[in-house]
Amino acid sequence: MKKLVLLFLVLSLTSVARGQSKTTQALLTRFDERLSLYFYKNTLRMLNQQEDEDFDELIKNVEKLRFLMVNKGTVKFGPEDYKTLTGDYRKESYEPIVNSRIDGRNFDIFLRDTKGSTPGTVVLVNDSTNLFVLDIVGTIDVSKAGSLFSMIDGSTDIGKKIKNFSNQESDSTRKSRKKRKTN
Repeated sequence: MKKLVLLFLVLSLTSVARGQSKTTQALLTRFDERLSLYFYKNTLRMLNQQEDEDFDELIKNVEKLRFLMVNKGTVKFGPEDYKTLTGDYRKESYEPIVNSRIDGRNFDIFLRDTKGSTPGTVVLVNDSTNLFVLDIVGTIDVSKAGSLFSMIDGSTDIGKKIKNFSNQESDSTRKSRKKRKTN
């Protein structure tokens, strides 16, 4: 019986790990200074403080969501890096399905739906100061991806974490600034 439970546990963890994009995982290892949060369906429901039925409908097919934010002010990440990033998602069989620009932010949405596995959706939100990645195990209505991002960004606790992370300086920047003041 213990072997059966252990086998089930290992298989479950393996299927969850396969849902995460290798490209997103590479971003996590590339940047030390980044904000990374996991949301499961129940966590996303807790974000819906206004009990918005449209939001509940939006997340109904989401098993897990990884939110990653890279502050471009503290790391080197330019247009060529972004182009490489989108190419890496394509190499993983993600198909670009939406490309738009809203409020000074570029939104790119990719979908991977391989027979026999849980579909994956990646939402990239890129602006002049930050790169946001929503790596979703499951699917969302792509026409409402902006509202998912807004809900995460607008949640009081998460919004504070995001804003604090955005405003933090790297250690090297802080040291340089202090050095200039003393000279």
